[in-house]
Amino acid sequence: MTPPARRDGIPEKKRKRPARPRSDAADVYVSKAKPARHQHVDSARLANQPQGEGVRLQKVLAQAGVASRRMAEKLIAAGRVEVNGKVVTAQGMRIDPDTAVVRVDGVRIRVNEDMVYFLLNKPWGLQCTMQDDMGRPCVGDIVSERLSAGQRLFHVGRLDADTEGLLLLTNDGELANRLMHPKYEVSKTYLATVQGEADRALVRTLRNGVELEDGLAKADYVQIVDTWQGKSLIRIELHEGRKHIVRRMLKEAGFPVERLVRTKIHTVQLGEQKPGTLRALNNSELTSLYKAVGM
Repeated sequence: MTPPARRDGIPEKKRKRPARPRSDAADVYVSKAKPARHQHVDSARLANQPQGEGVRLQKVLAQAGVASRRMAEKLIAAGRVEVNGKVVTAQGMRIDPDTAVVRVDGVRIRVNEDMVYFLLNKPWGLQCTMQDDMGRPCVGDIVSERLSAGQRLFHVGRLDADTEGLLLLTNDGELANRLMHPKYEVSKTYLATVQGEADRALVRTLRNGVELEDGLAKADYVQIVDTWQGKSLIRIELHEGRKHIVRRMLKEAGFPVERLVRTKIHTVQLGEQKPGTLRALNNSELTSLYKAVGM
């Protein structure tokens, strides 16, 4: 029995579906790898990089989670992979994952997992050093296991022993140097408990600038959070990096500091993290820091 015809007059069994256009898998493949936190690098440091040693590029891509080795070879052949700013189409290229800059479809791929970034809530009384010659408690005590395991860490800037709060730890020297460099004007926010009941005059004074022995110091933002029983809680934001700058400004303005806590660097916040605890920065925090310093 002949199957019933459709409205176009073609029997159901004989009706052919339109053929789907064929495409190369490499044309539609989307990388699964995480983008590198550094998307821009100084090309000068890559100029003398050796090319005959290292790991095969397709293996590096596979280990970074871009694709399987076979698919990585297709991506290379399709011209979608760059190494140190040059498109690679030939198979078998060897690179040094620790120094090479690898991009897939223009996005830098993280092939070096050795960089680490932590936020420490530094407690009061802790020395801002990795080792203290006088045996006093120091930052190095908190990360002693990591240091003993051979992980190199250093603090980004300093907090004196009497100052608490947010301290960044990393082994990324370029990021650390830029965050501390006055050129980039990275903002830092503090909460200061001071002697005296502050009013709007203090806000104006700090915003207009206080003359110190090493020059004028201005706050970018000042807020009186609370006043009680002859004391005040002041939030102050500035991009200065001079030693004891917040304490000196407030003392010069007539409000000596009793307690000082750094709560924020750029967009990275201390939040509810407990004193003495360490946590890794998340991707959005790192992206924000790198953008702030042009990396």
